[in-house]
Amino acid sequence: MNTAPPAGLVLRELRIPDDTTAPEARDFRAMVDVRNRVYREINGHDDESMTSEELLPHYAPSAFELRRVWTAAWNGSLVGRVGLDLPLEEGSNSAMWLIELLREAWGQGIGSASLTMIEREAATHGRHILQSWAAHPAATGEQLDAPTGFGRVPLDHAARFYLAHGYRLEQVERNSALALDGDLTRIRQLLAEAERAAEGYRVVQWTLPTPPAFAEQYAWMKSRMSTDAPSADLEMDEERWDAARIAEHDGRYLRGGQHMLVTAAQHRATGELCAFNELVIGRNRAEATHQEDTLVLREHRGHRLGLLVKCAGLLAWREHAPMSPRVLTYNAEENRPMLDINEAMGFVPIAYGGAWKKVLPRSA
Repeated sequence: MNTAPPAGLVLRELRIPDDTTAPEARDFRAMVDVRNRVYREINGHDDESMTSEELLPHYAPSAFELRRVWTAAWNGSLVGRVGLDLPLEEGSNSAMWLIELLREAWGQGIGSASLTMIEREAATHGRHILQSWAAHPAATGEQLDAPTGFGRVPLDHAARFYLAHGYRLEQVERNSALALDGDLTRIRQLLAEAERAAEGYRVVQWTLPTPPAFAEQYAWMKSRMSTDAPSADLEMDEERWDAARIAEHDGRYLRGGQHMLVTAAQHRATGELCAFNELVIGRNRAEATHQEDTLVLREHRGHRLGLLVKCAGLLAWREHAPMSPRVLTYNAEENRPMLDINEAMGFVPIAYGGAWKKVLPRSA
């Protein structure tokens, strides 16, 4: 396969600025703009958009992950971005990457040239397990089943690209939405059911920054996201979280002007936090809300704690972002316990994504 860069392509790594208003932040702002345009083309809406101010803190230097990003310019016009995330957990062999291009740049060899660069850079850092997520809008025609037995994606432009470059579909993820501007009676009913089933537990909530009393236990639950959430045959490093990492996590959202509510279930007898749910919104509190991590620790499952924290969080959210029209969430198709909760609450599928993986030959 010819992966020589097409004429007129320039891949330039971004220097991450300290401030989005600085003159040297022009390229970063342009990267964010093309990111948002790509997502708008894929989704047909702006619910995935972020401002430069919101995104910049998530590219700040970290002791836990190295994030690199390039702009892709073709014949003088910015047409996309390329990203490579390298976990810094001890012994990590994996890397996560993205290539996001405007449709006008498809079929020109830009993606292939970008992927060649990504794989070379990953190998330089000693990574041989490469993984990537891609959106796959619903379409008729040939479909590709996930090896988990749950979910499928169309054999579309993105799927053909991955397959042509030796990647394998490992997991399908469902993107679901729930309207927040309607009657939430059903959510209240479900919360009451969950409270009856969760005798011995109580709900605790906080907004960032995380109170010191909860930081270590919140960190433990965040670490379990890397081991307890369904991940098919993806390679997920076991993450180490502590109070310092929670402080860094919180700071990224706060510096960007984002607002997060954490709803947790606490075991009354021991004081242990054993389930949590996160809701976050950007600077514009009238935009869509995103439900981020949700987890119930394995040893506390069977008490409807997932339903408890999700419903309690959504009902409280009305006070935090009363103008937000809907909430979006993402779940693996094989994660039936969480999908059952979402469906009972009224979430409906609106899009699907695929997780792709390739194992490179190890360096000698």
